Order: sequence, then structure tokens, then C-alpha cells
Amino acid sequence: MDEEYEYTTITIDMLARAIQNGLRRPKRTLSFQEAMMTAIHVMNFFGFGDRIIDNMLEPEDRDTFYLLEDLDILETEREETTLWDGREWRIHYWVLNKDRIRELANGEVEEEVEEEDVAEIYEELPDEIWARN
Repeated sequence: MDEEYEYTTITIDMLARAIQNGLRRPKRTLSFQEAMMTAIHVMNFFGFGDRIIDNMLEPEDRDTFYLLEDLDILETEREETTLWDGREWRIHYWVLNKDRIRELANGEVEEEVEEEDVAEIYEELPDEIWARN
């Protein structure tokens, strides 16, 4: 489990560990089995590449990709071209952020300082504070 990944190729196992470690930060947890299923699903789109075109995704798949974008595991790119009739055409891509995946897979990400829930501050105040004079 403490194995370091130094490869240029992103494996399903690396992606699963990155997903699982990335989701720990925003106080969400995902079992390795669930992370592995997500990684397999995502890598089925990428195959041996590191960039795919957005229009091949179904809405449910795109939701997963947006979640991974929030974790910086995926990034978006766009390309603009002019069609023969003069119209502009935009092509949107999803790209694997290999450096970020390696960081998360190796557990090299700094833990964020947990912010205290604001409501807890009020719960700790004594009842006398709320009385008007």
C-alpha cells in the first residue's frame, strides 16, 4: 500500500487511490472498492490516452467527471476552429491531470485545516448570553 508510483502511465489502481484519497479531504469517504469501480468506469473512456472529447459522455458520466474535476484529477480544455461556412466551432475535452493523480495516489497532499462549524460556536454559549437586560 505504501508503494510509490513513478510511472508516466496512469493505472486504474493509481486512479482509484487518487479518487479515494482526494475524497477524504472534503470529509467524504469512499471505499477502495467503490473508488476502483469509478476508476474503471473513467478509464474505460480514456483507454491508453489522456484526453477525450466531452460529447461522448452521457449526463451521468459528466457528473462523475465534474466531481473529479473538483478534485483536480481531471481538467478541461477547449479548442476553437472555424468551419468552412465561417461559423466558429468549439470542441471541449477532458484531460487526466497526471501530476495530481500521482500526488493523490502517493498520499503527498497536505491535509487541509478543518474549519469549525459556525453553528457549534452558538451551541457552546451559555443561556445567560441570550437574555436581554
